[in-house]
Amino acid sequence: MSERWDEIVNWEKRKESEDGFFETLLKDYGVIDVLDIACGTGFHAIHLAKEGFNVKATDGSDEMLAQARANAGEHNVELEIGKADWLTLTKNIDERYDAVICLGNALTHLFYREYYQRAINEVYRLLHRGGIFVVDQRNYDAILDKGYTSKHKYYYCGEEIEIHPVTIQDDLVEIEYKFSAIEKYYLSLHPIRRDILTRYLFEAGFDEVRTYGDFEEEFEPYEPDFLIHVAEKK
Repeated sequence: MSERWDEIVNWEKRKESEDGFFETLLKDYGVIDVLDIACGTGFHAIHLAKEGFNVKATDGSDEMLAQARANAGEHNVELEIGKADWLTLTKNIDERYDAVICLGNALTHLFYREYYQRAINEVYRLLHRGGIFVVDQRNYDAILDKGYTSKHKYYYCGEEIEIHPVTIQDDLVEIEYKFSAIEKYYLSLHPIRRDILTRYLFEAGFDEVRTYGDFEEEFEPYEPDFLIHVAEKK
């Protein structure tokens, strides 16, 4: 699905909807060096590099990395791009960073609870003191408790694409991306509730976790489509 992913996201509309949220957040924390561990086709890594951050972009998918390299070239951005496994980040990456980002609901591609903790532990070790881990997720509390609804306003902004779950279970959410009657793609995700992910962050050693709902600091628990957690290593 990597070749169609940019159509689902729609870079310009997504950039407009985010309204500089991540750039402002990173600048507020004095961030210079950023590691993107789920760069996908490069959306955030490229835009952050354009804003003057030193960005290294990694992903576990060769197809996504190839598209990220192509997109970086189209945007005239020099970007260090490489493959990395979340469970062994510190074995393959020697540098330490002011911020690590994992966006696009990527973390919920992990299907074993122990992998969540291992991955977050790896991220913690890659951060300088005072560094932050920025990780987002679908609002699985709302999906599991209330059923699926989505405004498709902030994250998946592409036109003429239907996005809805075909399976909702405590341990599995399968989402269908429908381009036409004959062209459909499916993603299987492991839903994780907000309190559980927050607990993993604290257990890894993070001292403070702030959560935003669709980029707002104040929100009703079931209202946002996405949650963004900012975990600080003091």
